[in-house]
Amino acid sequence: MHFYLALLLGYSAFLVLAGFWLGRHVRASSDFFVAGRQLGTGLIFATVLAANIGAGSVVGAAGVGYRDGLSAWWWNGSAGIGSLLLAFWIGPRIWRRAARDNFYTVGDLLEQRYGRTVRATVAVLLWFGTLFILAGQLVAIGWILGVVADVPQWLGCVIGGIVVVLYFTAGGLHGSARVNLVQLVVKLTGFAIAIPLLVQRAGGLGAITASPALPPHAGQFWAGNASIAFLTLLVPAFMVSPGLLQKAYGARNARAVRRGFAANGVVLMLFGFVPALVGMVARMHHPHLAESELALPMAMVRDVPLWIGSLALAAIFSAEISASDAILFMLATSLSRDLYHRFVNPGASDRELLRVARLAAIAGGLGGVLAGIALAGVIKALTIFYSLLGVSLFVPVIVALHSDRRRPREAMASILGGTLTYSVAFAMTAGRGWGFLTPNLLGLAASAAGFGVVAVVARTRAGLRA
Repeated sequence: MHFYLALLLGYSAFLVLAGFWLGRHVRASSDFFVAGRQLGTGLIFATVLAANIGAGSVVGAAGVGYRDGLSAWWWNGSAGIGSLLLAFWIGPRIWRRAARDNFYTVGDLLEQRYGRTVRATVAVLLWFGTLFILAGQLVAIGWILGVVADVPQWLGCVIGGIVVVLYFTAGGLHGSARVNLVQLVVKLTGFAIAIPLLVQRAGGLGAITASPALPPHAGQFWAGNASIAFLTLLVPAFMVSPGLLQKAYGARNARAVRRGFAANGVVLMLFGFVPALVGMVARMHHPHLAESELALPMAMVRDVPLWIGSLALAAIFSAEISASDAILFMLATSLSRDLYHRFVNPGASDRELLRVARLAAIAGGLGGVLAGIALAGVIKALTIFYSLLGVSLFVPVIVALHSDRRRPREAMASILGGTLTYSVAFAMTAGRGWGFLTPNLLGLAASAAGFGVVAVVARTRAGLRA
C-alpha cells in the first residue's frame, strides 16, 4: 500500500512541476482564458477528453456498474452523444462568434444576446453548481487514497485540492491543455492494460454477466430508467458546458473544434464499457462493499498484479486531477471575467484580471474541498451540477446561437422556470422523479416553456401596440 501512495504522491509532484514550468509562458489573460486561440485538433481532443474522463466517468460509473451492471454505459455514452452534437452543431457556431467578437467566456455571449442581468444570474448559478462537480472529483480522489493508504476521506479531498490548484493556477488553459495530454496517455494506457486482465481473471464476459453475485438485470443494456435519466441529464449539459465551450474558444479554427470534439465523443462512447465492466467484476469479487463507488480502486488494488494496479491507479488519479482542472477553469474564468471584470472593476488591467482569475481558482478549490468533505458520493455531487447546467443554460445558449434578437425577459424566464421546476421536483421525489419524468427532464421542459411563453406574450403585445 505504501508503494501505491508513494507512486501517487510522486505523480502529483510531477503534475505540479509541469504546471509551473508551462506557466512561464502565460503572460496575458488571453493565454490563461483561451490559450491564445492556438489549440489544434490534437490538443483540443486531449484537453476535452482528459476533462471528460473524470470522477463520474470512472469512479462514479464503476459504482453504477457495481450496483446495476451494463446499463452504467449510459453515463459515458450520453456524454459522448452530447459531445458529438457539440462537435457538429454548437461548437463551430460558437467558435466563429467567439473569434469574431473576442469572447473569453460563455458569459460574453449571454450578455451580448440577453444583457448584464442574465450574465450575472447564470454566473452565480454556475459558480455555485460548479463547486459540486469539483467536490465530486475530490470525493473520488478521497476514495482512491482511502483504499491504497487508509487515508481519511477528508484528507484525500484536501490532497487532491492542493495538487490541482497548484498546477492549474500557474498555467490556466495554456498549461493544462498540455499537461492533459500527458494525463490522457497515462489514463488510456492504464485502462487498456488492466481491463482485459480483469475480464480474463473473472472468466470472460459470459461468466461476468451470469455471475450470481450480480443483480438479474446486470447484463441488460437498457435496464431500468438509467438510459433516460442519463440522457436527459448529460446530453444537454455536455452540449453547453461553459468549461467545454471555452475550450472550443481556444481552438485554432472551426475544423479543430469539429474534429477534436467528435473524436472525444467517439472515445467516450467506447470507454463507457470500461467502468461498467470494472464495477461488475468488483461485485463478483467484493460483493459486500460498504460504498459502491469503492469498486474501481478496490479492483485495481486487489484483483490485478502490482505493476498493472499501479499504472491503473495512476490512470484513475489522472482522471480525477484532469477533470478537476477543467472545473477550476470554469470557476476562475466565470468569477474573474463574468463577475469581477464586468460588474466590480470594468477598468481592470490585463495583469489584474489574470491575478483575480488565479485567486478565483484558489477560492474555488477551497470551496470544492469543503463541499467534498460534506458530500457522500461522486454521482450525487455531479448530478447536482449537470442538472443546474442543463436546466439553466441549455435553452438560452441554443437560442443565442440561432437568433440575433435580444430577448432578456425570455432568457430570464427560461433560467428561473427551469431551475425552480427542477428544484421542486427533486425535493418532492428525493431526486427520483415520476417514472421517466425525471426532475432534470421536467426542468428542461419548463425552461423551454418559459422562454416560449414569454416570447409569445411579447409578440402579442407588440402586435396590439402596432
